[in-house]
Amino acid sequence: MTFVAELSHNALLAISGDDAATFLQGQLTNDVEALRDGTAQWNGYCSPKGRLLATFLLVRHGKRFLAMMPTEIAAPTAKRLGMFVLRSKVKIEDVTASTSRLGLVGPEAATLVAKHWGAAPQPMAVAERDGALCARLDADRFVLLAPNDQAETIRAALEPVAIGDTTTWDRAAIQAGIPIVVAATQDAFVPQMANFELIGGVSFKKGCYTGQEIVARTQYRGILKKRMALVHVDGQDAPQAGDSVYSSAFGEQSSGQIANVAPSPGGGFDALVVAQLEALAKNDLRWKSPDGVAVQLRQLPYPVPGSQ
Repeated sequence: MTFVAELSHNALLAISGDDAATFLQGQLTNDVEALRDGTAQWNGYCSPKGRLLATFLLVRHGKRFLAMMPTEIAAPTAKRLGMFVLRSKVKIEDVTASTSRLGLVGPEAATLVAKHWGAAPQPMAVAERDGALCARLDADRFVLLAPNDQAETIRAALEPVAIGDTTTWDRAAIQAGIPIVVAATQDAFVPQMANFELIGGVSFKKGCYTGQEIVARTQYRGILKKRMALVHVDGQDAPQAGDSVYSSAFGEQSSGQIANVAPSPGGGFDALVVAQLEALAKNDLRWKSPDGVAVQLRQLPYPVPGSQ
């Protein structure tokens, strides 16, 4: 089924100015200077310890960059970035209130996009019509960003598509293996732990950025001990981002934590979990305690080095 969802749980930051690309290049994990107008990329913002404070979709629209991320971390992220602007010609502003954010996902999504924008863009490319942007994430997922006065026109163009909610959209991201840092998981994962380099969110060819030394060391010295996996948890009690998972390989000690979670249509919950490689290899994860509910491993849509 194809559905559209209001992405009301996501905020939108705009970064503009003559020095915007150079500034972001020195702050984020991906190669922002290589991002052309009308394209998008996954990007991360790290602490000096090389751990992710935010992960987000970054869209380049003319001289402006748009970053969509969970509302709960948007203001702190903007504030922290602003601390490093100094004399650079850069403006960081929250444009959430003036911009409608919609997520479109499903087998008919590309056809619906083509009806309004003329053609569906390629993955990680952006189409524009009358100021409304359509960023394609993969075969069946699109993010639509439009001025508020264009929102109803776009919704009408998408009819009679089913209406989804934020959890339905989140589940699609989980199934795609896209980690989204939330408040409970800030400063918890080096990008590689969350498979961020596997989805194209890290450049190892660009120059320095905050946390870059740790990220590079993790990549080239073979010291990565955790990876992200797609899992399912049965039951009616909902796991939460930041919850611990356990394995017999580590006894009473936590072997990882849940990164993202959403209800599954068939019951229970689908989630992304970052866990010790040894625990993933044993495939005996438990939620919340060593004898808690079983956490069942599922197949991610991309290969993960070292996985069984």
